Amino acid sequence: MERGSGILMHISELPSPYGIGTFGASARRFVRFLARAKQKYWQILPLTPTGFGDSPYQSFSSFALNPYFIDLKYLKKEGLISREDLKELPRNNSRYIDYGKLYESRYQILYKAYQNGYERYQSKIESFYRANKYWLEDYAMFMTIKKVNDDKAFTSWPRDLMLHKKEAVENAKQENLDYYKFQIFMQYLAFRQYKKLKKYANRKGIKIIGDMPIYVSCDSCEVWSKPYLFNLDRNRKPREVAAVPPDCYNEDGQLWGNPLYDYERMKKNHFSYFKRKFAYMAKLYDVVRVDHFRGFDSYYKVDAKETTAKNGVWCKGPGYELFDECKDQLSKVEIIAEDLGIITDSVIEMKNHYGFPGLKIYQFAFEDYENHLNGIYGESYEERFKDRLSVHYDCEQQEKLNRLVNPYLPHNYEHNSVAYLGTHDNETTLGYLENHPELSGAMKDYLKIIDDNFILDTLIGSLIRSSADVVIIMLQDVLHMGNEARINEPGKAYGNWTFRFRKDELSNELADHLAIMVIESDR
Repeated sequence: MERGSGILMHISELPSPYGIGTFGASARRFVRFLARAKQKYWQILPLTPTGFGDSPYQSFSSFALNPYFIDLKYLKKEGLISREDLKELPRNNSRYIDYGKLYESRYQILYKAYQNGYERYQSKIESFYRANKYWLEDYAMFMTIKKVNDDKAFTSWPRDLMLHKKEAVENAKQENLDYYKFQIFMQYLAFRQYKKLKKYANRKGIKIIGDMPIYVSCDSCEVWSKPYLFNLDRNRKPREVAAVPPDCYNEDGQLWGNPLYDYERMKKNHFSYFKRKFAYMAKLYDVVRVDHFRGFDSYYKVDAKETTAKNGVWCKGPGYELFDECKDQLSKVEIIAEDLGIITDSVIEMKNHYGFPGLKIYQFAFEDYENHLNGIYGESYEERFKDRLSVHYDCEQQEKLNRLVNPYLPHNYEHNSVAYLGTHDNETTLGYLENHPELSGAMKDYLKIIDDNFILDTLIGSLIRSSADVVIIMLQDVLHMGNEARINEPGKAYGNWTFRFRKDELSNELADHLAIMVIESDR
């Protein structure tokens, strides 16, 4: 990847008067902010419709776009909805998204746009449908039958529909043809608006980093329409599910609950599902962050009946075979391997074999920092330096510090990496500092400062000056926000993915400040 820096902020976090960020004017304002700040990357999260817990990682589809991201003011300009329609819509400028209210109101106004616009754009919609039929037909049908069945999970549908029996599905389509066409229309609008936004960003010199989750939701059109891809029982329920084993952060581990792929069967079909997925991602984004990359090397599974992730086992993944089969698709897009978690030598070797940059998380650096120093000095680090007034090390101390093997300290970053203070799964850095005051001493020693008030800014500065080719900073950290602005807390089922920014928080002065740091660090 080209050396540079960027900002992590999801579309949903953009300011909007109607409850959630969209592909509209506020997104373009943010692109202009990035350009003024001399950033090269805008990292977003999955654009797919949110499912369980409003999470973009538990989506009804791996391919569809979230209809909530369709900008309504753009629809008004096209004459698809009226000023009166917008006036009837509940306005919400609050910090947090209310997904319940969105569900109650947003589809009603989008249906009006469908009634006014389907015939006008019919030829373009049909062309869009033909180009995307391989996923769009199943998705539109899945959402239509789900609506008819009171939004229940597909495993609760009438059995012939649950089993995707061709005749039952076709009958449901004909009986609900209007709603089926409405689903296709929303996807046409969403893709058209996103395509224009991406083109605008690229013209401004900004590349979009998108996210490809490794797994799909149990209640998704892929599991419903292509059950042969997954390890399911006769009732279309997973036998085992994806998880993460217990660690120092969670003694129960993380029980994700996603169905697992039948890689042996996929192999016989030359991993055609992943070929299409990577080809699709290459059209959607400039750079693709492959989530849970280590799961392709080996993955952790637990019995679907388990309530925690304690009693799981590691299984060999498809590894090189999958990526070799997908080499043509991978050649058309830049890849980032999200290599966090329990990383083995084989994961590192596979990442390096394909030249994928991995992730470096600055927040992780200091949790074992004092243990490293105690091992180096052979005595209590805190005792040795408790009376020190100067932040300057002598040459011997500095040499020992530089030999630390902690991979998350900036002086150890390899060039081919993407460095963060923290990602969407972490606390904001200010929240992290507030919740871990015991680490401030180690941080100040490493950063060579004496004032706690300077820690966050100095962390940002040292990260930007690191040798990592790409540095990505969450907007929350740029704005010095605490955990009230946190976007996701892994293991927490509800209350995530709701935070939003306000229009007045992205000033020219802030952009210019970032630009100076970019220039000074040759990014």
